[in-house]
Amino acid sequence: METINNSILTVQVAEHGAELQSIQKNGKEYLWQGDARFWGRRSPVLFPIVGRVWNNIYRHEGKNYELGQHGFARDMDFKLLSKEADRIEYELESTPESLAKYPFPFRLKIGYQLEGNQVIVSWQVENISETDLYFQIGAHPAFYYPDFNPETTDRCFFAFDSTQELKYICPVEKGCVSPEVHTLERNAEGLMPVDIHTFDCDTYIFENKQVKKITLLDKAKNPYLSLEFDTPLVAIWSPTKQHPDCPFICIEPWYGRCDSMGYEGEYKEKDWIQKLVAGGIFEATYKIIIEE
Repeated sequence: METINNSILTVQVAEHGAELQSIQKNGKEYLWQGDARFWGRRSPVLFPIVGRVWNNIYRHEGKNYELGQHGFARDMDFKLLSKEADRIEYELESTPESLAKYPFPFRLKIGYQLEGNQVIVSWQVENISETDLYFQIGAHPAFYYPDFNPETTDRCFFAFDSTQELKYICPVEKGCVSPEVHTLERNAEGLMPVDIHTFDCDTYIFENKQVKKITLLDKAKNPYLSLEFDTPLVAIWSPTKQHPDCPFICIEPWYGRCDSMGYEGEYKEKDWIQKLVAGGIFEATYKIIIEE
């Protein structure tokens, strides 16, 4: 476990999965601390897939491969590359074990930089082979509800940077999405109220860069924290359907998503796949902003 800090934030990161473990401001914890009764993770990085492939099987060049939900990077130990007082970077490189289930040599770097009240998360994917590399990558940070009270049904509000009508899809079978598109319901102020039944649909997935900033508001509609991103997709999720007393919610910027139900095409042709030519490098960042 490594710690970085500045005058506002103190952040901890584990080498296992290069996963955020803590975000504190003035001694207050904002990042969910993990409890297997609800969800044992805190902020896994999803790579080389986001969500599930249909029946946990995907196809590449005539061969079938098995890959579980969200890929394997979150369950591997990264190497510490560099550390300063307010920044840290980790690296993971493909192994014989990873190549057996994902036949693409890669180098993945994950970094965390503190700037004021912001945690800037960076991803770099490098294709270290001589053929094309296909992948997805995504974030899955979980945050405590502000002023959580399990005796009540109301939880918080979401604000979006877009006033346009927002469309979303949901996973409905084996963790994969149906083609049905829904319109997000918001109140007269343009906010999305969240209660213990909001996530009866499991996950809201917004495609096509409809949103670039989501702010979590407390019950009094005061900003609590925000995520800023430039990803093509973003999802929000909380397991309140199974656990109404669940104390956290996730805001997840994604470059990719789960398969559509019944998809049996090639991996390289799945929805929202990212492509890197030989020697190519993909880079992206997103921000976690503590608003309080």
